[in-house]
Amino acid sequence: MFTGIVQTQAVVAHIDLHPEFRHLRLNVAPQFLQQLEIGASIAINGCCLTVVGFELPAGQKNEPGSVEFDVIDETLRLTNLGDLAINDKVNFERSLKVGDEIGGHHVSGHIHCIGQVVERQHDEFNWTLWIVFPETFARFVFSKGFISVNGASLTIGEVKGNRFSLHLIPETLRLTNLEQANWVNLEFDQQTMTIVETVERVLAQRNPANG
Repeated sequence: MFTGIVQTQAVVAHIDLHPEFRHLRLNVAPQFLQQLEIGASIAINGCCLTVVGFELPAGQKNEPGSVEFDVIDETLRLTNLGDLAINDKVNFERSLKVGDEIGGHHVSGHIHCIGQVVERQHDEFNWTLWIVFPETFARFVFSKGFISVNGASLTIGEVKGNRFSLHLIPETLRLTNLEQANWVNLEFDQQTMTIVETVERVLAQRNPANG
């Protein structure tokens, strides 16, 4: 479980490419690897991955540590992780601990689909992104609802069909890769999905002829 509050950006240092499989090594500031264990969960661009290896720097404090993940076919199909290249930056969040403050919303790290950033509007202080997503998920997207975009918990602005807008503050742009990203991982709010699907099921049961 995650909060959608991105902690930092990690840098892709190495990729082992195999058919329908990737092994990733990311460099990240060592303070984000403290008390880490093999098998722990970390959200990378919002996708929950299992740590298969890590290393803290032995030298100077300014040197990065590294963390490694295996990415299988289903994850590559549903996310943007298969398109990563060396030196790309990814959003990084350690899993939620009991007692941690939830500054965003509950995020599972299970990506539903990829969205495309089709428009950026900005001035000195304000950024607005417009994202297109598959129409099959449109019934879960509401103005002022929650959504996780590349792992960042955000509030939806306007909704127009299968497009929605996001209004980003400078701090969000500083901590995340949303300023540069063109394809983003989307996780829709699970509570919203549960409510919508429950209502649809109840209505279908009451009106079987319309099912």
